[in-house]
Amino acid sequence: MKITTDRISEFNKSNHSSYKTELDFLKNKLVKKGIDTEEIISKVADFQVAIPSWALGAGGTRFGRFSYGGEPASLEQKLDDIGVLHALTQSAGAVSLHIPWDIPKDVKAIKEKAQSHGIVFDAMNSNTFQDQPEAKETYKYGSLSAVNDAPRDYAIGHNLEVIKIGEELGSKSLTVWLADGANFPGQNNFQRVLQNTENSLKSIYGKMPKDWKMFIEYKPYEPNFYSTVIQDWGTSFMLANACGERAYTLVDLGHHLPNTNIEQIVATLMLKGKLGGFHFNDSKYGDDDITVGSIKPYSLFLIFNELVYGMENNPQNPDLAWMIDASHNTKDPLEDLLQSLEAILIAYTQALLVDQKALKQAQQENDVVTCQEILQDAYRTDVRPLLKAAREKSGAAINPLSAYRNLEVRKYLVKERGTKSKATGL
Repeated sequence: MKITTDRISEFNKSNHSSYKTELDFLKNKLVKKGIDTEEIISKVADFQVAIPSWALGAGGTRFGRFSYGGEPASLEQKLDDIGVLHALTQSAGAVSLHIPWDIPKDVKAIKEKAQSHGIVFDAMNSNTFQDQPEAKETYKYGSLSAVNDAPRDYAIGHNLEVIKIGEELGSKSLTVWLADGANFPGQNNFQRVLQNTENSLKSIYGKMPKDWKMFIEYKPYEPNFYSTVIQDWGTSFMLANACGERAYTLVDLGHHLPNTNIEQIVATLMLKGKLGGFHFNDSKYGDDDITVGSIKPYSLFLIFNELVYGMENNPQNPDLAWMIDASHNTKDPLEDLLQSLEAILIAYTQALLVDQKALKQAQQENDVVTCQEILQDAYRTDVRPLLKAAREKSGAAINPLSAYRNLEVRKYLVKERGTKSKATGL
């Protein structure tokens, strides 16, 4: 399904009057505070978030998966679904592929399909956390950290193959996430598996194209609950430094223990020029992978406050690779992604409203109350009219979720693909 600009324009006309009233009211309020609303609207319109190829079908748990009708059963269909998201929002103009779940059979055709939707290829994701049907080695006891050479070399080779595919597609980065670890004390020698991991990452890094970046992800637990080799940002940071200047830490919101101060992690990494990528999701207990902003919207805002500050004040840090990493079992996956995109842009816009000069002055004066008031004033501002203005400026739907339902996209996809189709890789 391809949504035309004419259909979006028709939808916007029916929602235009009430939106303009809201926008004018908000603009008048913000102008009195000395805020350039047009600059904010432009920044929001330019913000792009990659969609992972694995998030377009129903997710699942260890216990079951409840399929959603009309799921994309091929990479081509996944790109079509991202095309729908991008047409509705104009903020989902990239895809992040997971290999071997989504190996292109015809690279030229896949590139043409992506281009037809205005989509580029973001970071490539390797998979060494599960054995594939034709695997010559097992990752049961580790991949890049394995104590034996054979599975370690096999995992290195897989990552190099992922890079090769990415080169053909025009990607410029590799994301490495390891499930390596142990479930029992004594199972691994902590120093040995960490050193193996460092050596493996260096081997991959040394063979990457010179214009590529490596993003090293971390996770405190799961699937190994006693120990995880890359269990926190410090370990990832250390490994990135060991690899070289084009290796960075990747922060995934769900990959933290409850109540971790993620905004402080973000600030530290950007100060050191080592925050390379950012994965959006939300959680109540751990790596829940649910809709962005559905549980902790204020935390998301505080994180974005540090991200915005870093983007303005840390030129030593590279442009960030943004991606949604969510997977839900009970929602329409496309509606879930639309909600996540909305939450991301709301938090980003709220962070742009923070008066950084006033905040710095209050911090210098140790005026803790004023510091809190400045942040909460921005957070409590309903910025949705600015999002609508940004979308209208870029040719997107003013209200993407409402447009999605109004156009009966899921009904069309079920009719086209059937009720039994299943997304690859899940």
